[in-house]
Amino acid sequence: MRTLIGAVAFTMMCATGALAAEAEGHIKTIDRDNLTITLDNGKLYKLPGEFDVDAIEEGMEILLAYDKVGDVNLITDMELSE
Repeated sequence: MRTLIGAVAFTMMCATGALAAEAEGHIKTIDRDNLTITLDNGKLYKLPGEFDVDAIEEGMEILLAYDKVGDVNLITDMELSE
């Protein structure tokens, strides 16, 4: 039974991990109305709804994790430069 539970948990972790991606760069633009940012790689990323947009500014270096949902890159985690 433990082997079965471990196998199911491992499979679920692998499936979830396959959806996540990372991006790194500098913030090129911030759209405060639509809660999106564009990095210097030209890609658009959607901020979480509860995110404090005042905590970021253009030119900041950022490392983010995101999930691709349809055509939208939804940010799930981010690390800002200090």
